[in-house]
Amino acid sequence: MKKHLFSAFTMLFGVVLLSAQEVVFEEYDLDNGLHVILHQDNSAPVVTTSVMYHVGSKDEDPDKTGFAHFFEHLLFEGTKNIERGEWDQITAANGGRNNANTFLDRTYYYEVFPSNSLEVGLWLESERLMHPIIGQVGVDTQKEVVQEERRLRVDNSPYGAFFNEILKNLYTEHPYRWGVIGSLEHLASATLDDFKKFNKTYYVPNNAVLVVAGDFETAKTKKMIEDYFGPIPRGAEIQRPNVKEEPITKTVFAKYHDPNIQIPAILLAYRTPGQGQRDSYVINMISTYLSSGESSKLYKKLVDEKKMALQILSVPIDAEDYSSYIVGGLPVGDNSIQDIKKEIDEEILKLQMELISEKDYQKLQNKFENQFVNANSGVEGIANSLAENYMLKDDTNLINTEIDIYRSITREEIMEVAKKYLKVNQRIELEYLPEQKDAN
Repeated sequence: MKKHLFSAFTMLFGVVLLSAQEVVFEEYDLDNGLHVILHQDNSAPVVTTSVMYHVGSKDEDPDKTGFAHFFEHLLFEGTKNIERGEWDQITAANGGRNNANTFLDRTYYYEVFPSNSLEVGLWLESERLMHPIIGQVGVDTQKEVVQEERRLRVDNSPYGAFFNEILKNLYTEHPYRWGVIGSLEHLASATLDDFKKFNKTYYVPNNAVLVVAGDFETAKTKKMIEDYFGPIPRGAEIQRPNVKEEPITKTVFAKYHDPNIQIPAILLAYRTPGQGQRDSYVINMISTYLSSGESSKLYKKLVDEKKMALQILSVPIDAEDYSSYIVGGLPVGDNSIQDIKKEIDEEILKLQMELISEKDYQKLQNKFENQFVNANSGVEGIANSLAENYMLKDDTNLINTEIDIYRSITREEIMEVAKKYLKVNQRIELEYLPEQKDAN
């Protein structure tokens, strides 16, 4: 089963200031619109081939949700030249591994091979793009796979529905309002022609970026890319609706009862700017400061010191059109979710009214330095960063300069952004509760 991922910020702890080596890359377009990025690193005999498509759950028909994630599975079913079940076998036989993931704005496929199997990776990805088989057998098989994934990750998982519940309350018009995994009913009722239409619309070279990162010869690789991907015809230009959400001006109160939990949670969600905007970087720093990891203000206060919370939850969601900051906690002992909310609000208010200390500011900078270096420490991470920076932030070179944005953020800016976006009347308050038992 391919991994369905949505990522929370994962912070590395430590205070050693690290310096990242510049990532050198080349980028160009094929005649069919496929964007190509090459990063050569001959220090180890490993190469990553990856393709990111600019299609995620936001590109779906509201009455046919779940297609983007479904295709993450379906396009491993086989092609005209790859029999069903052979994709993973071919990868393993050549000493490699593969995976894919889907989110709100994009779908990402990748292989990691010994460098002498680079051509296999390019062939596999060109086959996925040029010769996919969208057939009834594969569709029926993957419907069962997705149904099981939905049951495992959402329906039967403690707190598994919180992401969907936050999104549907945080957005009323924008297609971020449904979860990435979508509706099983929509998938069940979809026709084969629906899936073929989705593939024809979004799985085209002019809606994709190919990244090759690692040990390769540039001239030879460029020729292979042209040979494998050049003949693929350009697709029609994609028309994406530009949906704007009205600002939240009054607190939205919501409740959800989860049959899989015994401990309630309070979740506070704020709609924030898209991931390419400067304020989004500031929000990421605020998230780390307040609630990301055991060294954060809220964790130390509520879990370590006051012992009011069993856990502090922090899920900053970076996305193209809007991002969001979600913070919350699980109470312990006689404490209630309202007690947790009160403590969270006190820390947010403090952040809005006072500059964080110079010591905390330097600690934040060190964390982001560590995270930046770690994300780009291997060719697999570099490939992902190059693709995402190009596709969702419109600046591939952010792989080298993004850390400078964080370095330039001031304590005053942190305070002002907290005032601007973390207002009580601009958020969702979701009470995530155990399922109510019938008294009879």
